[in-house]
Parts: sequence; structure tokens; C-alpha cells
Amino acid sequence: MQTEWPPIPPTTTGLKGRCPRCGQGHIFNGFLKIRPECEVCGLDYGFADPADGPAFFVICFACVPSVLLGVWLEVQYSAPLWVHLLVTGPFMLATCIPPLRPLKGWLVASQYFYKAEEGKLARTSPASKED
Repeated sequence: MQTEWPPIPPTTTGLKGRCPRCGQGHIFNGFLKIRPECEVCGLDYGFADPADGPAFFVICFACVPSVLLGVWLEVQYSAPLWVHLLVTGPFMLATCIPPLRPLKGWLVASQYFYKAEEGKLARTSPASKED
């Protein structure tokens, strides 16, 4: 098994749902569930914790335009409920669901690429303090 892997940018691997180390294996097991490890290089995905990041980005960049479309239809045309169900609903689903997977893959690949980890407090010993 290869011990050294060249760094691959997160946009190259993450958006495609590929392993951030080898670029060949898959990150996902299903739509959004992260695999335990890469099936090609064996990278343990235990480090991956994108939390609510993908949902946050989708809310900011996809849901807001969807809501604005619904509000515009209502204010401009006093659209009945069935118009909202046929226009606003599918528009919201089409702009909110598909970006979740590439964004989650990009966040996982970015965590690996930049060696992100949980923050820790740096403590100084009392002897190192200046008086």
C-alpha cells in the first residue's frame, strides 16, 4: 500500500464525493452518509465532521432565493396555493437538495486537506509567566 499521497485540492475530490487522500475511493455510502473508510486507500473517515455546514450553506444560498420567489409570486400575482405548490415547491427542492452532497464532500475533503481538528486551549505553565 502506498504510504505517501500527493495533496489533492478539496474542490477536485470533495465536490465529486471522492476520497480526499487518493481521489479514487468514495466518501459517501448513500446520499449523505459518510463511509467508515476509503475502499481504495483505507483512509479512516473518523476525522470527518462537517456537522451542519452543508445545510447552513444551502439555507444561505438556495433557500433564500426560493423564499423570495414564493414571496414575489404572492405579492405580484396573488398566486393561489396550487401555483405555489407547482412552482415554489419544486423550485425549492431543486435548489436545496442537490447541493447538499457536493458541499458535504467539499467540507470533508477540506478538513483532510487543511488538517482541521477540534480546537484546544493552549495552557501556559505558571513558571513561564512574566511578572
